[in-house]
Amino acid sequence: MTRAISIDGVTLAREGQGVFRDLDLHLSERRIAIVGRNGSGKSSLIRLIAGLIAPQAGQVTVNGVDVWRDRDGALATVGILFQNPDHQIIFPTVIEELAFGLEQQGLPRAEARTRARAQLARFGHADWEERLCHMLSQGQRQLVCLMAVLAMGPDWVLFDEPFNSLDIPAALRIQMRIAELSQNVVLVTHDPARVTGFDRVIWLEGGQIAGDGSPGAVLPAYLAAMERAAREASC
Repeated sequence: MTRAISIDGVTLAREGQGVFRDLDLHLSERRIAIVGRNGSGKSSLIRLIAGLIAPQAGQVTVNGVDVWRDRDGALATVGILFQNPDHQIIFPTVIEELAFGLEQQGLPRAEARTRARAQLARFGHADWEERLCHMLSQGQRQLVCLMAVLAMGPDWVLFDEPFNSLDIPAALRIQMRIAELSQNVVLVTHDPARVTGFDRVIWLEGGQIAGDGSPGAVLPAYLAAMERAAREASC
């Protein structure tokens, strides 16, 4: 099956505020970035794609799966990493965290743990099995979340500001991990420098698509608009 995200006629309001109205978007590239200022709709869009929130109108499908109505299908198709790993990790030990999603997919506990151990070994961290998640650094906790998502075998991995609050070495490690993924990626970021090599960049402004194309076409216009906004705010 062709990997594709389809957003068809989506209208979304959150806490009484309109976010999107009749939004149409089709995504199939391997590496897609979403940029925009705070409040532009970036995080709402990525949560719609993950099936974590429901549109008031329209439909979101990933590889043909209605991600809001078919939660089992969504778990097998799309994974998401949040900006703060502490909002995602729910178990005390690394092995429990990695096995949980596999159990949600129907695997017996013993098999889920076997696969979780294999995932840790694949990433060179077999010794993390009984480590306490809260004792890991933020970059390490971010990696635990990534390993847990990848263990479930999704075709798409979504990242919501994965570089925030990381030091330079940790951010570079996450960036290299993303580059190595065989899955399709959608990445929300405030840092255009992280996505210059991507296939497609979507610039959101006030819930509307202000730019959509290659990094070379979209990012200069986006940066110029942000610079104008900064100058206007300082006047």
